[in-house]
Amino acid sequence: MAEGVLHLSSLISSPLLDSANERLGRVDDVVTRLDESESLPPVVGLRAIVGGRNLFVPARNIERLDGDGAHVSTTKLNLAQFERRPNEVLLRGDVLGHSLINVNTARLVTAGDVELTSSDDAWRVAGIDTSLGARLRRRLPRALRPSSGADQSFIPWDQLEPFVGHVPTARLRLRHRRLAHLHPSQIADLVEAASHDEGEEILAAVGHDKELEADVFEELDDEHQLEFLDARSDREVAAVLGRMASDDAADLLLEIKQERRVPVLELLPATKQRKIRKLLGYNPSTAGGVMSPDFVSVTKNATAADAMAAARKRDLPPEALHTVLLTDRDGTLCGLVSAGVLIAADPKTPVLELAVSGPPAVTAEADVPEIARLMTDYNLVSLPVVDPDDRPIGIVSVDDILELMLPEDWRRRYGLARE
Repeated sequence: MAEGVLHLSSLISSPLLDSANERLGRVDDVVTRLDESESLPPVVGLRAIVGGRNLFVPARNIERLDGDGAHVSTTKLNLAQFERRPNEVLLRGDVLGHSLINVNTARLVTAGDVELTSSDDAWRVAGIDTSLGARLRRRLPRALRPSSGADQSFIPWDQLEPFVGHVPTARLRLRHRRLAHLHPSQIADLVEAASHDEGEEILAAVGHDKELEADVFEELDDEHQLEFLDARSDREVAAVLGRMASDDAADLLLEIKQERRVPVLELLPATKQRKIRKLLGYNPSTAGGVMSPDFVSVTKNATAADAMAAARKRDLPPEALHTVLLTDRDGTLCGLVSAGVLIAADPKTPVLELAVSGPPAVTAEADVPEIARLMTDYNLVSLPVVDPDDRPIGIVSVDDILELMLPEDWRRRYGLARE
């Protein structure tokens, strides 16, 4: 790293020296302030132990920080007991050895050491060192700790989000707008890799966007879904389920405690209730159990423009719009057309000219291997599910099938969220 960088580990327990170079006490911690307007948090002072008391040394009185200790520009200190002010964070107590989110890689990292940098006559938090060497350095006697030097695994602070739920005076929490750039599955991985309190803090942050919160819950494994719903009221659980896809909401409803299922279900909007009740009547390992009742259909005499307009009118997740189903006048399935074909077609083209006629479809009783075989043979991302009269009642998406066929621990095995 550049010159003017100081390891926090070299400063902790170092002497606090006055303007006459006389020892006043020792440095116990470094105080910084988290502020969304500043990418590198400023050091606002030190917490020092002088005569057995915790005192605050403001940054304006700090003349120099180096491997020899903290040098202040006065011989007198305010002897008032140290008290945190709003949004102040102790680098040793709140950050060192704690987890943070690397928002660039969507991974949890541990601060082995914290790096301070001097610029514009002020000290700021430059970032953290996550290497094993940094953790070992903290365990050396202070005299043997290097005050600076090349970091083996440095992450700039502007790529990090610290957990501050444990900080008594922190008003700031994880910033929703930064986490919102991550995919819901990445956020779910972070929740699963974090401690319970850290996971709650992540969910509280994404809770500012209720749709994103529901998407994250859909991606959580059963164990963590229940862990974070258990402490919520029935109304709060219903609010989450109400924003989830109907098939995912039905699966989750079956996982919560039996005595809570009916009360939660009855708190859902009437339309959502009907869809979930119908899904609950199917075996969860069949097409009926994994299908979504939300799909787009048009009559066979529609045009490409009509099909696109129908898709736009439906408030459905993108995965439900991959395929548009075609029906006869009596509602019987007679074809399907992919969204990609519709986008490329002349808007006036009849959908029958674009459709796969006589499309493969399955009944609600079809098992997962049969669904997977048909989707593979016909190169489909969605497969219609029909009733005994060949009327469409739902659609199965390829991601639902993959999730059932892959091992239960597939995410933890292939998408580790902790470095």
